[in-house]
Amino acid sequence: MTTAVPTVAAAELRTALRGHASGVAVLTAATPSGPAGVTITSFTSVSAEPALVSFALAETSSTWARVKDCERFGIQLLGAGQREVAERFAATGVDRFAPPTRWHTGPHGVPLLDDCAAWLVGTRHHQLTLGDHELIVCAVEHVRVGSPGGGLVHLHGSLHAAPGSPESLGSRER
Repeated sequence: MTTAVPTVAAAELRTALRGHASGVAVLTAATPSGPAGVTITSFTSVSAEPALVSFALAETSSTWARVKDCERFGIQLLGAGQREVAERFAATGVDRFAPPTRWHTGPHGVPLLDDCAAWLVGTRHHQLTLGDHELIVCAVEHVRVGSPGGGLVHLHGSLHAAPGSPESLGSRER
């Protein structure tokens, strides 16, 4: 049983978490109206055995409205050089899968973006409503690792190459 307790204001929490780097990924799914996708920073590993990962989407998200009944999802872990992809999938009112987006159909018909650091395809394992978000746990059925390199992170309200990645080293020797 959960007891409701008073919490800090959303703005206060966002300010506190702004300095905490979050990995950037793109969630995709095949829907009856075509491919759907959105940039997420809520992706996390849950368990290695069984292989479980999770993500959360706001119930008010237009993407949530499209993917809430999907059973399978693609999760693309973005590389340090994929800032434009992250921005496109975070934008509203655009066809995120139109050029210049490069993508293909992966296992189980899930749309997958090209040139990512890694791809995961999973089946909905568990769902939980938490506050104003839906937390989805997926059982990972397929994994593919892309080109080596650093990841993309969200930090202080913007996107950055992960510290230590070749892209973050600038002109220093690699």
